[in-house]
Amino acid sequence: MSLAAVLAEARPRVIGALAAQFRDLDLAEDAFAEAAAAFVEKSDDIANPAGWLLTVAKRKALDGLRKQAAEAKAADQIALVTDMADILTLPDPIPDERLRLIFICSHPAIALEARTALALRIICGLPVAEIARVFLTSEATMYQRITRAKAKIHEAGIAFELPHRRAWGERLDAVLLTLELAYTVAYQDAAQERDGELSGEVARLATMLAELLPKEPEALGLAALVALARSREHARVDGQGAMIPLSKQDPLLWDRAAIKQARQWLDQAARCGQSGPYQLMAAIQLTHARRAFDGATDWAAIVTLYDALLSIRPSAVIGLNRAVALAKVEGAAVGLAAIDALPLDDLGNLRPMHVAQASLRQELGDSNGAEAAYRKALALDPPAAERKYLQACLEAVTSD
Repeated sequence: MSLAAVLAEARPRVIGALAAQFRDLDLAEDAFAEAAAAFVEKSDDIANPAGWLLTVAKRKALDGLRKQAAEAKAADQIALVTDMADILTLPDPIPDERLRLIFICSHPAIALEARTALALRIICGLPVAEIARVFLTSEATMYQRITRAKAKIHEAGIAFELPHRRAWGERLDAVLLTLELAYTVAYQDAAQERDGELSGEVARLATMLAELLPKEPEALGLAALVALARSREHARVDGQGAMIPLSKQDPLLWDRAAIKQARQWLDQAARCGQSGPYQLMAAIQLTHARRAFDGATDWAAIVTLYDALLSIRPSAVIGLNRAVALAKVEGAAVGLAAIDALPLDDLGNLRPMHVAQASLRQELGDSNGAEAAYRKALALDPPAAERKYLQACLEAVTSD
């Protein structure tokens, strides 16, 4: 296992234990970061990485308390700290530290976006810039939201403990959104060069959530959505390392077993008799996946599903995806008009919007407009595989 994978696996366990004991997320994060830096230097000599990281992080946290507070006050706080080993061995209805900590961070007293962003930062370790990108906001704004969420936890004395199972429902929306956005970050990196572990980890957590809550249709819908997206991972990059868009992928390379599992989850969700956005998003992906079995994509059905999704979860991003599907049904000009009708202020920093505009303008013979849109997309720091694909598209346009 790589150093990055070892640290990613230990992160929620150690931070969760530190936060539970010290009631201070900043202190827990800083202590883990210092322990991780020390671990990188001596990792070859450490037999139990998680235990070592916990011990060192605890010591770093205590050192931090001594430096931050007056001696008497620090002594009072330190006296409250019990043996951390106990926190890691207690029986738990959620048998996974990372998923448990996501539930803990999803306290309903904190605004939905703020608790989701906090969970993405604390548990998944995503940079604030990445979190801001998926929320379509600035890094400074997102940093403020996360800071305020931490302050709310501290000021309100919110306990870092898992609530009773009957209270899980009030936290489920934030948990689902956290996993959705974590997977969005992973999926955007087609070659998995920025974080090769994140995609599989989110899939594991989504599957576990579906197994823990088999009568929650949206948990089943999210598990299906992630499984369908992952079913295409081996078809998303060509031999030169460039991204292959969905419409040009070879469906023979898609994982049919994952597609069938997703269909089973969606069937199970349907029996609950309550539709929702994750089920609709999964149904859209399942419609794409049918190309692996019958060789065709029912774009009209996809537009209809996007219409339903927009009615319950309106957003500029969903509107963009609908416009792209609409172009497949009614032509590039109609699709481009639908994009132009969207609130572009919300989409200006979204690469897929510029890519969609470029593709449709190219189809309409507007080489200058396509070139400008591709250049805007390339200026928004795409991952390596997507950058190679966009550069190839740009070269094709400029060589005409």
